[in-house]
Amino acid sequence: MHKSSWQSRRHRRRGHRHNAGFRQHGSNERNDAGAQQSPQASSDGRGEAPSTSSPAGSSSVPDLPGYYFDPEKKRYFRLLPGHNNCNPLTKESIRQKEMERKRLKLLEEEKRQGKKIARLGFNTSSLLQKSKLGFLNATSYCRLAHELRVSCMQRKKVQIQSSDPSALASDQFNLIMADTNSERLFTVNDVKVGGSKYGIISLHGLKTPTFRVHMHENLYFTNRKVNAMCWASLNHLDSHVLLCLMGIAETPGCVTLLPTSLFVSNHAAGDRPGMLCSFRIPGAWSCAWSLNIQANNCFSTGLSRRVLVTSVVTGHRQSFGTSSDVLTQQFALTAPLLFNGCRSGEIFAIDLRCQNQGKGWKATRLFHDSAVTSVQILQEEQCLMASDMAGTIKLWDLRTTKCIRQYEGHVNEYAHLPLHVHEEEEIMVAVGQDCYTRIWSLHDGQLLRTIPSPYPTSKADIPSVAFSSRLGGARGAPGLLMAVRQDLYCFSYS
Repeated sequence: MHKSSWQSRRHRRRGHRHNAGFRQHGSNERNDAGAQQSPQASSDGRGEAPSTSSPAGSSSVPDLPGYYFDPEKKRYFRLLPGHNNCNPLTKESIRQKEMERKRLKLLEEEKRQGKKIARLGFNTSSLLQKSKLGFLNATSYCRLAHELRVSCMQRKKVQIQSSDPSALASDQFNLIMADTNSERLFTVNDVKVGGSKYGIISLHGLKTPTFRVHMHENLYFTNRKVNAMCWASLNHLDSHVLLCLMGIAETPGCVTLLPTSLFVSNHAAGDRPGMLCSFRIPGAWSCAWSLNIQANNCFSTGLSRRVLVTSVVTGHRQSFGTSSDVLTQQFALTAPLLFNGCRSGEIFAIDLRCQNQGKGWKATRLFHDSAVTSVQILQEEQCLMASDMAGTIKLWDLRTTKCIRQYEGHVNEYAHLPLHVHEEEEIMVAVGQDCYTRIWSLHDGQLLRTIPSPYPTSKADIPSVAFSSRLGGARGAPGLLMAVRQDLYCFSYS
């Protein structure tokens, strides 16, 4: 019995020494591993995670919650909240950095490449050769020639002359709008002290190589935000500007019919200044002037769940109830129809011959998945172009109420951005919320060119553009005008 107890105690002592050696060996391994990892951890610094990127050649890296992978440094960095930090690394700052890098790259490419190709296989020499061989008819040749010239437009800064140069240096462009003949440019400027100021720029001096224009002084000043505007032909073509103004404090919003003759040196000799008219229509989101004979001297305003058609001469109004806010409008020229785009995504046409109390005044109904921001009726009035706040641009056939074509690449999340359709050149222009101006072909939806803004991308610096086939009048050349901050740029055909 003593022998068995002595052997058991001996085995326990051997197991204790073995376990102690094993624990010591494991601790040495952990210490060695910690010593190997400590230089990497010390080099990472505070708020950074060690790099666990995939080997060279792999294009994808795993996403780690709370961390951001920098492709240049090939390391993960910790995302910090955007408050109580000095220079925090946030998702917004990362996105802004990437967008600025892309913008600068595109600007550099535009400087290096004098001539760009809108379509693969189509340059000047190949276009002329195919035309001589009879592979292209006259219509296709003109369309492709316009596309080539659009892709080769160069940016030139326009010199603006005014009697108050200090105001030009401080006032920022908010909206620009060219008239029917592209002889004048109506501008809405944000004043430094607060409010808005209006002006008219004469485009007659917009010629190479000077690009010099004159800003006419205005006698009308308001501190209200402009929701929408359009040209109005009351006395003659584009004699007035229709403005939808927001209300401030206790002053309700209104719709103002502003005569262009109020601008100094803008009207011809002997032309009497027109009368400024204001209509008590608060909360207008959109407006449109009618050139239709059946609705002569009338304008429409889109309100919250209502459309008002007002006669300027008699003051008579027609009201049409809707189920959503009306954000954009346009009258048809031949048919007595008023097309409306709503926040709900619905596009409908109002038959102006129907009374507001009657039924069946909705002649056409189309639907988008997001709020409609712009509608443009094509010349033959058989198709309609529409864009929404999801960045979708569609061409609709009004006869079959089906989508014919969709234009890819437009960027919009919530902004009220217009479309500019020009059927003579068969192109469409739109500025996205990312401050890029994109030009598409109406024929097949091909994205012809993407023009970056000369300034960093900002929600407050979205460019306002105007395209015309005759900038400055009947003898003018086609081109694009871009207004951003205090500057006006011209992209003219070479």
